[in-house]
Amino acid sequence: MHIRTRLVLAALPVCAVLFLPQSAQAWPWHEDHGDPFTMTVDDVHCRSGRANVSLHNLTQQPARFDVQADGVSVANGSIPAHKTIVRQVPVPKGSTADVEAYSLGDPQRNTLVDSTRVKNDCPWGHHLDNLPFTGPPADLMGKLATAGGLIVVGGILWWYGSIWPRSTP
Repeated sequence: MHIRTRLVLAALPVCAVLFLPQSAQAWPWHEDHGDPFTMTVDDVHCRSGRANVSLHNLTQQPARFDVQADGVSVANGSIPAHKTIVRQVPVPKGSTADVEAYSLGDPQRNTLVDSTRVKNDCPWGHHLDNLPFTGPPADLMGKLATAGGLIVVGGILWWYGSIWPRSTP
């Protein structure tokens, strides 16, 4: 087998990487269940110890809501049609809170619209601007593992290209 053919075989895995998706969709995907509003929760603000909960009304009429943190109601009211409101949920330092949004309506009482867990991992003490070193980023380790795998696959293809096909006398 010619050197050019072996180079092409070794380069095939590298070219295949170009056709793979760059990012994966996280689970669960957002599905429309006919909910009157959506909920998004931001990270906890370190100074206030609170997380912003944004509620966006998807309907053409006001939607009543109840936001609970760890089973305790922290905000309720109604969202005007096609508007977004923001409420704050307190999260103590070093702990988590399960934030749930319920739709309050006549046909179905307290229908769960969305829920998420929020963690307050703000640094404690007087070094608020210095976070501890937690190791290399995960995407760097993934890229290094992929590069190592491509080198191994390329080496295997190079070796296999050198022994196949053999001519028999």
